[in-house]
Amino acid sequence: MNLIPEQPVVWLKKAQTKSSVTQLTSLPPLAIYIHFPWCEKKCPYCDFNSHNAPAQDQFAEAQKLYIEALILDLENSLPLVWGRRIRSIFIGGGTPSLISGPNLDYLLAAIRARIPMDADIEITLEANPGSVESANFASYAASGVNRISLGIQSFNDEHLSRLGRIHRAEEAREAIKLAKHYFPKVNIDLMYALPGQTPSQALSDLQEALSYDTGHLSLYHLTIEPNTYFAKFPPTIPDEDTAYDMQDQLLEELNKGGYARYEISAFAKPNARCQHNVNYWAFGDYLGIGAGAHGKISSANQILRTVKERHPETYLKNIYSPSKALIEERVVQGSELPFEFMLNALRLIDGVPSHYFADRTGVEITQILPQMNLAIEKGLLENNLQQLQATALGLQFLNDLQEIFLDEPDLGD
Repeated sequence: MNLIPEQPVVWLKKAQTKSSVTQLTSLPPLAIYIHFPWCEKKCPYCDFNSHNAPAQDQFAEAQKLYIEALILDLENSLPLVWGRRIRSIFIGGGTPSLISGPNLDYLLAAIRARIPMDADIEITLEANPGSVESANFASYAASGVNRISLGIQSFNDEHLSRLGRIHRAEEAREAIKLAKHYFPKVNIDLMYALPGQTPSQALSDLQEALSYDTGHLSLYHLTIEPNTYFAKFPPTIPDEDTAYDMQDQLLEELNKGGYARYEISAFAKPNARCQHNVNYWAFGDYLGIGAGAHGKISSANQILRTVKERHPETYLKNIYSPSKALIEERVVQGSELPFEFMLNALRLIDGVPSHYFADRTGVEITQILPQMNLAIEKGLLENNLQQLQATALGLQFLNDLQEIFLDEPDLGD
């Protein structure tokens, strides 16, 4: 099964040279990711850049210093995006709901003063039910936050305890009710295949989550990541077959509830998709500010990846010397772009229009036809000229599909 007739593919193998970046005719949408690095307590499964918050008597001052550092970080990054507008802002962590209302208001006002935003900009803030306060939610909403993402994980107190979560099920329920009161868009994060969890318990968690009708739900399989407490002291989790059975059952329940799967782990009702994450998966651009934040910025003839200093104390110390706070700044080579693009785009259930590849990488799609044809022959990629989209089998074996684009094809002599 070839994407195009055999003869042109053979011609390409003879004539094509190594991948190179051409000029982008237009720039993709631009977002901002803001990282807040502190938590009340780091969860044993978490491999994100999160750190225990300073002592209570020091935390207010640390927050103020960090907010000022974020604003300076943005100012240092502005030359990369002159003249562009912001489509979305995502404040992740860590536990951003530890930020005081006035501090968040000050930060968002500072961003508005420095870079133009779309009128309908989506502003998301992640929240831990254990750190949710009604006064803060009211303040966040007044400051412009219009989407909240709640790290619920489970409605079972025993499972929450095994996950090291600081909240309990009743706090989760109250947080959801508060969020729905203050924000037009609410996401619930759930996990399954938890230590000691049965399929019926996983289904019960999902059914309760769906009962709140938030419109968006993220569903994650618990994985044991390197350099975590669980990696050092592994819990007993459901075996692979049981986890797959759980997943099938949960996917069926989501479908019955009217939640369409639009990304590997994301489900939404109509018009409720997370615009920030869709832009990310579709190889859009994003400024990354804050400790450990990653960024991707396109210009006419290159794509730049940036990474900021990870540890909050070092970040705060170095932010006044931008070259020290920015620990990585590299141009993505043309040979890397097919894999980077497919690593993101193929996570979307419907994929992306084929023209996005050239539009957003500067690499002609003809340069990856051998890999595309191989993926089609393996039944992992849809045979569709207009859309780059994984098949059902491709979604099941997504790593295998993405890895096809990791190396350039052997184009012959």
